[in-house]
Amino acid sequence: MTSLGWMTWLAVFVGGGLGSVMRLGTGQILAALLPQESHWFPWGVLSANLLATGLLAWCLVAGGGIWGKSSPVWWFMTVGVCGGFSTFSAFAWDTMRLWQQGGWLVAGLNVVVSVGGCLFVGWWVSKTFATS
Repeated sequence: MTSLGWMTWLAVFVGGGLGSVMRLGTGQILAALLPQESHWFPWGVLSANLLATGLLAWCLVAGGGIWGKSSPVWWFMTVGVCGGFSTFSAFAWDTMRLWQQGGWLVAGLNVVVSVGGCLFVGWWVSKTFATS
């Protein structure tokens, strides 16, 4: 295991805060834009996870060549921003809440769309931006 310098730790810290603000902003923007009738589904969490997955895939296939995979910028983007932007805990919470409210079909849909969507976005971005 490689020892990480203090700049890398600071980069992850700042990136995580930025990613968390991006997640909050995504949810707030979608809540304001979508009609009230569509609030039965956790669109904000799904959108944040899809966007974070796409950004992470891009960072993994292209960002390492731009910044270098050991640079604080790479850690800032991958572990910090993408880690703070994506949210497995909110996905799990939303799914359990939907299930407990009797919406087992919507809870299942959330799992399928979230996992399948993130896998597809990661695959598509990786395929599209791969440098080799």
